[in-house]
Amino acid sequence: MLAVSALVEGRDRVEVATLFKVSVRAVDNWWAKWQAGGRGALLSRARGRRVGEHQVLSEAEQAAVRQAVLDHIPSDLGLSGQLWTRRQTGELIFKLYRVRFTEPGVGKYLKRWGLTFQRPDKRAVEQDPEAVRLWHEETWPAIRARAKAENAEVLFGDQVGIRSDQVTGRTWGAKGTTPIVRRTGNRFSVNAMSAISTRGRMHFMVFTESFDAKVMCRFLARLVGHFDRKIHLIVDRHSAHRSKTVRAWLAGHKDQIELQFLPSYSPELNPDEPRGSRSPTRPRYPTLRPASSSRTPRSPRYPPTPPSPAARKASGSRPG
Repeated sequence: MLAVSALVEGRDRVEVATLFKVSVRAVDNWWAKWQAGGRGALLSRARGRRVGEHQVLSEAEQAAVRQAVLDHIPSDLGLSGQLWTRRQTGELIFKLYRVRFTEPGVGKYLKRWGLTFQRPDKRAVEQDPEAVRLWHEETWPAIRARAKAENAEVLFGDQVGIRSDQVTGRTWGAKGTTPIVRRTGNRFSVNAMSAISTRGRMHFMVFTESFDAKVMCRFLARLVGHFDRKIHLIVDRHSAHRSKTVRAWLAGHKDQIELQFLPSYSPELNPDEPRGSRSPTRPRYPTLRPASSSRTPRSPRYPPTPPSPAARKASGSRPG
């Protein structure tokens, strides 16, 4: 634009070329573009081909590879491993269409397809998808309806082991140097049984012995002592939960608590499952509030926040 402005002011094309350190031919091209299209013709444009143009794989081939990555693991398709990487995806493309891509090239396709590199959730091969579907569509709605009709509390229960030398989470450290956490070499462990409500209220009991029917009954006895209404406790199908001892205890407290069972091999359905196995796709159960309870009104903030000058002006009030 500056070179064209100089030409418009009457400067010679050779002088302008020398001033801007370009060839006379470049100056002539700029002048011709300016005369043909004005300022807009001189604006720079993105160079190269557009995204998606002249791709090696057709749209149908890309869609087929994308769906294969989403619906299968590599071993299902004659490749090694259970997790998709750029290399494995490239091997699949070569196997299907005899085209080789570099790993960065495969990564561009994956990004274009809306896929991201994630830590996968786990599912037991023994899990029955039909049982899970029935839980979502029939069993859980029925439990929720019963609890509402009985003015009862719904809890999810589970047990977990905790070790003294367990370190979870991440910390900051120098690049290339792994941080060190000092801990005792005299390890010990404890167990815990807990129950969490759909409103996030948790009850737990810590014990050192192995989890069995007696421990379960002790936990149930403590749990019912915290409530003045019936409890529907949802647990997995651990043998202790279904033992004769527990069933006998429940028979004597049927007006206080009742056990409901999740489908087998389905820990992802339990919000009380230990944090380490928590699934990012874990379902969110709606909050169940007993019919007799009412929300406590939120207390005002003290000291109250004074209105801004703009707000006072809009309302017509003046500061006192």
